[in-house]
Amino acid sequence: MKRLVAIVGPTGIGKSRLAVRLAGKFGGEIVGADSRQVYRHLDIGTAKPTPDELAAVPHHLIDIIEPDADFSLAPYLELAREAIAAIYRRKKLPFLVGGSGLYVRAVLEGWRLPGVPPDARFRYNSEQRAVEAGPDGLYAELERLDPAAAQKIDPRNLRRVIRALEVQARTQQTFSSLGRREPPDFESFIIGLTTDRKELYALVDRRVDAMLARGLVAEVENLVKMGYDLTLPAFSGIGYRQVGQFLRGEMTLEEAVSRIKTATHRFIRHQYAWFRPADERIHWIDIKQGDSVVETALAGFLEGE
Repeated sequence: MKRLVAIVGPTGIGKSRLAVRLAGKFGGEIVGADSRQVYRHLDIGTAKPTPDELAAVPHHLIDIIEPDADFSLAPYLELAREAIAAIYRRKKLPFLVGGSGLYVRAVLEGWRLPGVPPDARFRYNSEQRAVEAGPDGLYAELERLDPAAAQKIDPRNLRRVIRALEVQARTQQTFSSLGRREPPDFESFIIGLTTDRKELYALVDRRVDAMLARGLVAEVENLVKMGYDLTLPAFSGIGYRQVGQFLRGEMTLEEAVSRIKTATHRFIRHQYAWFRPADERIHWIDIKQGDSVVETALAGFLEGE
C-alpha cells in the first residue's frame, strides 16, 4: 500500500516548517493544500513557505495561477492527484500540507467532483441577484432544488451556494448527486498540530505583526499597481481585504491590523471545525512536545507499526 502523510492544524502553528523537516528526513515532497497559496504574487499575506523552505525540498501547487484566474476545489483535486502520482513514480513520500480543510479532506477521502467549468455569466448574474435581493434568496433556491447540498453548505458561503446552483443549471442534475467518493489508493497518516488556544492566538498575532513588518501593505499596493481588482476571489483571504480597506481610506492601519487579528482568531476556530480534536484518524501533537515526538510517530507508521 502506498503511503501519504498529511499535516493539518490551525494557521500559524508551524505546518510548513515541520513539513520541510519531515520531508527532508523521510525522503518526501510537499503538496500544498492551501486555497490562497496557489496564486502568484500573494506571498506575505498567504504565509507561503520561505525561499529557503522551497529550496530545501520540492513543493507542488504553490504559485501556479494568476490572481484573476478561476480556481476551485475541482481543479485543485485534479492537480493534487497528478502531483501525488508523480511523487510515487519518483519513489518519494508525499506530504499533504495546508490550512484549507476542505482541500485536505477531499484528497484524503477520495472526493470526485463534477468537472463543470465555471460559467462567468451565470456567476455574475447570481452575484447581482445577491447584491439586489440578498444572499438568502439564492440559498432558498438551493434548498428548493437540492436540499442535500444546502444542508452541507454554509448559507454565508455565497461562492459555494452559487457553484452548487451553477452545476445544477449546467447539468440538470443536483450538485449533491454528482459528488461521490472513491477510496484513495494510499494509506494516510494524519498529523495534527495544536496547542493552547490562548497561546495560539498570541502566536498568530505576532505573525500578523511580522507580516506587516515584512511589507504586507507594499505587497497589496503592488498588486493594485499590477491592475488586479481587490474584489477578486483571490483577495478574499484574511489580510488582503483589510489592507485594501486601509489603502482606500476606509480605516486606519491600526484598525486594519486589529481586524486581521480578530478575523484570524475566527478562522482558527473554523479550522478546528474541519479537523476536530476528537477525530481518531488524527495524531494530535502539541507543538510544545517538540518535533522528535512527531518523527517517532511517523517512523512507526512507515515501518508498519
